[in-house]
Amino acid sequence: MDERQAAEEAYRFLRRHTTGDLRFDERFRLLRYVIGPDGRLVAPVMFAMLEASDTVLFVPEDMDNAMELLVSLTEFDPEGEHGALTDRWRIYHGDPEDIYWAFIHVDAARYEGQVVDGEELIQANPLAGDEARLCRQINENHRAELRQVCWVIAQAEVENPMLVGVDRLGFDVRRRFDVLRVDAPQPMTTAADAELVLGQMIEQAVSAAPNHDAEG
Repeated sequence: MDERQAAEEAYRFLRRHTTGDLRFDERFRLLRYVIGPDGRLVAPVMFAMLEASDTVLFVPEDMDNAMELLVSLTEFDPEGEHGALTDRWRIYHGDPEDIYWAFIHVDAARYEGQVVDGEELIQANPLAGDEARLCRQINENHRAELRQVCWVIAQAEVENPMLVGVDRLGFDVRRRFDVLRVDAPQPMTTAADAELVLGQMIEQAVSAAPNHDAEG
């Protein structure tokens, strides 16, 4: 695998998750994050995390095959210009336990034996401007079909799915306790791409599981 492929696979892996174990100095704690429109990771954090001299994020958890991210945290004011990012986090995860908010800057990553420059993992979402509309359209008009997509394509039973994120590689669906990633069959760079792919996935799911109870 060359460097470009390694970076793309690492980015795809990071996008598939929204949680990790953060090691800050000698302590560990679960960190729930979201990826903002500009590609930066955002999370509510403890003050001790902001003060730590050594911070490593293991995605999705501290285990042998985890992605290891060497990160640095920068606090931001949730009442300031980045306040919309805290709303995004709440849509994904609910109410936060911690009161401080931070950008999680990725300095470098280790994934499947490859070292990836952190800059390669910070990619702006080309669908950011249309994301809210696309989610609203699905959630208001196609919740039953979204449940079938989760069942058939992601192989997950989700009683009351809510589409909360769309990016070039897939879709984030909030379920009761966490967020389910549904990979897109092809990259999406425009709203038209996303609408086409969503339509195809819904058609595939409905055809494959016509008898599955899709009422959420």
